[in-house]
Amino acid sequence: MPKRHAVSILAAALGVAVGACAGEPESGPPAREGTRIVVVTHGQAADPFWSIVANGAADAAADMGVSVQYQAPPSFDMVAMSDLIDAAVAARPAGLVVSIPDAAALRPALERALAAGTPIVSINSGADASRDLGLLAHVGQPEYEAGRAAGRRLADGGARRVLCVHHEVGNAALDARCDGARAALEEARGSLAVLAVDLADPDDAEQRIRGALARDPVDAVLTLGPAGAAPALAAVAGTGAALATFDLTEEVASAVADGRALFAVDQQPYLQGYLPIILLVKYAETLTIPGGGAVIATGPGFVTPANAGRVRELTRRGVR
Repeated sequence: MPKRHAVSILAAALGVAVGACAGEPESGPPAREGTRIVVVTHGQAADPFWSIVANGAADAAADMGVSVQYQAPPSFDMVAMSDLIDAAVAARPAGLVVSIPDAAALRPALERALAAGTPIVSINSGADASRDLGLLAHVGQPEYEAGRAAGRRLADGGARRVLCVHHEVGNAALDARCDGARAALEEARGSLAVLAVDLADPDDAEQRIRGALARDPVDAVLTLGPAGAAPALAAVAGTGAALATFDLTEEVASAVADGRALFAVDQQPYLQGYLPIILLVKYAETLTIPGGGAVIATGPGFVTPANAGRVRELTRRGVR
């Protein structure tokens, strides 16, 4: 299979062989046909963000010649997610990739997985919990620092009153984004308020944002994911409030490119899906992992009007 995108360069830098293993000489990597890795996250593969994570995991599986199963509960449900982790471990995979949006709720299932000897790499959310539990590594964006970076960028652009639209209350990673942005704005003598919305009903989310802006006008709205950006874009139209968001879709990149959004914070979900598979395959073969327990940061990066056009093409390809 051909090498994939710039990620293959990174894989080479980590010392991994990229490509299917069938027919390789005995001196090459061991056969991996029976190697199976399970990915359990809190985000469904149909979600605009998590679909990119799933793409990365699928591409890594093809490149490494292993089997990867992506699983998630139908909604943000930590009991269901714990059950998926338990079921995955019972089937004895070569490794487990897991997000940790609620460390307290997921800790018992993760401790059972560790007790069973399952190698685990966490992704996306839960860097602190990953370190506390002693997982092999965490691949993702330091969320509080990403929030601070977003808040500084908003403050540097003149925003002092910001509304943070929170679509998944109870997700510690999203809480950290708001908290980091608030800290940066307060350093600039600004403020941040949080509005909870349910994106299962985008029309209701739009109306809630409109209502919040009518009650207390702000300089900017910050959404915590691309699914929240769409109703927020409609809600801020004609209000004078700017919009910024975390994470990417083609629609978000287009909004940044044409000036309807200030910027998007990009945490590279493709790499969050791709890299853990590489790490777990090589761990199974060598019992080593780069920086054991380290956080491998995939963000924050910023998509701005200067680069949004190029990034939009990558979102069409499902790698950004």
